[in-house]
Amino acid sequence: MGAGPASGRSEGPAPVTTGPAPTASDRPAPPPPGFATVLGPWRDRPGPLARSLSAAVREAVVDGRLPAGTRLPSERELSRVLGVSRGTVVAALTQLRDDGWLHTRHGSGSHVRLPARLTERTTPWSLDRGGAGDADLDLTLALTSAPHDAYLAALARATERSAALLVDSGAATAGLPRLRELLADRYTRDGLATRPEQILVTSGAQAALTLLLDQLHTDRRRPVAVESPSYPGALAVLRARRTRLLPVPVTSEGGWDTGHLAAAVRTRSPQLAYLVPDFQNPTGAHMDAATRAEIARLPLTVIADETLRDLDLRTPPGSEPHLAGPRVVQIGSASKTLWTGLRIGWIRATADLVRQLRRNPLQAQLSPPPLEQLIATELLGEGLSAVLADRRSRLRAQRDHLAGLLDGTGWTYTVPDGGLSLWLHLGTTPATELAARAARHGLAVTPGPHFAADRATLTHHLRLPFTATPDVLGRAVELLRRCDELEVHRFVTA
Repeated sequence: MGAGPASGRSEGPAPVTTGPAPTASDRPAPPPPGFATVLGPWRDRPGPLARSLSAAVREAVVDGRLPAGTRLPSERELSRVLGVSRGTVVAALTQLRDDGWLHTRHGSGSHVRLPARLTERTTPWSLDRGGAGDADLDLTLALTSAPHDAYLAALARATERSAALLVDSGAATAGLPRLRELLADRYTRDGLATRPEQILVTSGAQAALTLLLDQLHTDRRRPVAVESPSYPGALAVLRARRTRLLPVPVTSEGGWDTGHLAAAVRTRSPQLAYLVPDFQNPTGAHMDAATRAEIARLPLTVIADETLRDLDLRTPPGSEPHLAGPRVVQIGSASKTLWTGLRIGWIRATADLVRQLRRNPLQAQLSPPPLEQLIATELLGEGLSAVLADRRSRLRAQRDHLAGLLDGTGWTYTVPDGGLSLWLHLGTTPATELAARAARHGLAVTPGPHFAADRATLTHHLRLPFTATPDVLGRAVELLRRCDELEVHRFVTA
């Protein structure tokens, strides 16, 4: 921590300043309104006052009570407002500066900020702070954090351009015209010719799936084919509609069993299939071109979830075609590539189906706010390639780091070409028991049955996202190894 008095009961040395006398614009800013109130009862904390003060400032920045970028008053003014010695203020500010929470420039004063270890991440900081209830580490969610600087810049541009939105009704539409154009252009450049009228913007991929099921799954007696394992969010949407599920095997090693799917189509007549062809969640399997063509020829409607398509970690990224055909509908989302909090998804379908979906009363409820769409338009524009390159580079390094940590565990897995997680086979260790033991030691992970259509199989599998920082991944794997050893010991001695 920084130097300086820790108790706040003695005055520190005055800082030495050089240069011309400050002008009116350079003079210390007055304290932000209610500055002392913003910090809360920080004096009541145990320990030295300087440490308590720096902790209160950090928490106020994280909570948004003290916006990042706020210029702080001079040390003397802070001392007066907070009723502490200047030495205490100097020590607290030094701690904040050393930890990256404060930036000081000669002549411009000090501004609070979020440190790089919070903003330059691929997973939300909150998941390392007990995001899963009582857990210290939360690896149950394969989530991405916002590309901080790019998102703030997009937000600023969107705000500048929002005036036209405010004179409109704000009612749900098929999506902002420019956003639909951008999405259509991306599909076209990727080899799937698409017009803007074939795009319907939704409030996420699950919203897109919900709307499509409501429109297309008209015969509840017929099942919906799903991968096993599959994305739990999609399974939850299907179960909420009391949909009969028809599991189709997919593995990280062998991919999709198209023979099994074709036989199921002949004998069980599913009305729809929900598939994730690109870096499938949770296995990471990636569908080759021949399999895509074979599935597209089957006599059923296929909903192809492309949420993870942009997270191709190969160097360079591959060029597999979209899973496409007359009866294939694509859905996508910005939640995995950009930020989970950006609730923007879309449907790519025939123009006729998009018109039908627009007439569905549910569509208005599943349409995102116009400002969210405007932010997405900015993010999906010219700067997207740089954001994706940075995100892929970080995820690739973290994937390889996690794979290295797992060496020697006896657990087996296939390193995926993309996506956000590893799908582990634990040998004879029951995944649910290992997850329960890990939870008692502060680590939350998701066992295989959570991804099973029947909720009962995949009992020796575990999903481990590699979105977390290397430090968190190391702590998590070490804890899992210890828990596994305890489980084996208990089994041997029982």
